[in-house]
Amino acid sequence: MEATRICLVRHGETTWNAEKRIQGQIDIGLNAAGLVQAQAAADWLAGQPVTALYSSDLLRARQTAERLAVSLNLLPRFRPAFRERRYGLFEGLTYDESRARYPADYHSFETRDPEFVIPFGGESLQQLYERVSAGLSQLAIEHFGQVIVVVTHGGVLDIVNRLVRGNPLSSPRDFLIPNAGINWVSVCGDSWRLETWGGTEHLSMFGLDELP
Repeated sequence: MEATRICLVRHGETTWNAEKRIQGQIDIGLNAAGLVQAQAAADWLAGQPVTALYSSDLLRARQTAERLAVSLNLLPRFRPAFRERRYGLFEGLTYDESRARYPADYHSFETRDPEFVIPFGGESLQQLYERVSAGLSQLAIEHFGQVIVVVTHGGVLDIVNRLVRGNPLSSPRDFLIPNAGINWVSVCGDSWRLETWGGTEHLSMFGLDELP
């Protein structure tokens, strides 16, 4: 049975990434470093046999996807399934500010309680898992046996790594999610496989991983 290969690219750096400020679904664009990173990822992927390019519809992902689109000669297709997690009352705050203002909620967030729904419009890890896994499985069906690229966010990539490796949502993170990092996974039938993760060989400066 032929495998579908999916390259997942985290968006380039934003000013809020550099400030360790939680973006969630607030529509922040790339900073100057992020634009350079996006172009570097685009140059690195040029020539790959990619048949389709997908992206979150948030600005920082769209700006990254636009650079990839030129190198791959493809039009990006935008899927809300690959948006960042909704962080509710934490959005717009730094991680330290969130911990200080909402200690009980931040504890549930920090300890990765899968069922904890962040107040004021946030998502739980379980809700995010269901959204992302459904979106990824749909792409695997639509592009059976092909190679595709998805531009997305750190929280989404956290879910993808756990989905592919079969690790619990509650377990501490043991992998990096750098800005503009390149990650390859594949799926054959119901079997997912992690090929490579967190590739940054294309970056002159290592991409930020500001995530908790």
